Amino acid sequence: MQKEHIAMGVHNAMVESLKIPRDDFFQLITEYRPEDFFFDKSFLGISRSDNLIVIQITMRRGRSDAMKEELYAKIANNLSREEKIRPEDIFIYLTENDFSDWSVGKGKMSMKIIQQ
Repeated sequence: MQKEHIAMGVHNAMVESLKIPRDDFFQLITEYRPEDFFFDKSFLGISRSDNLIVIQITMRRGRSDAMKEELYAKIANNLSREEKIRPEDIFIYLTENDFSDWSVGKGKMSMKIIQQ
């Protein structure tokens, strides 16, 4: 159940701050054993526990820094409020690309589907 709540906490933050459609919901959750997950517990002066979660979001290029900052804050707020995950244990990074880098089905470029 926690995985589903984490997924929804991230998704709701994306809907609110990035204004993505509510049905734009595709997430993968992967767990690693402690012996397969290495990280610095004090990088940039933040005290992390063994409960660190890493959130990678791939999205279309063009969101402002203000939107991204709001996204980070909303994810941390949602997960700390709903799942009691310490904000210090939430590591988020974004990868941006363009519409032409996506195919969401039918073997077609997403941009062409949107233009139909």
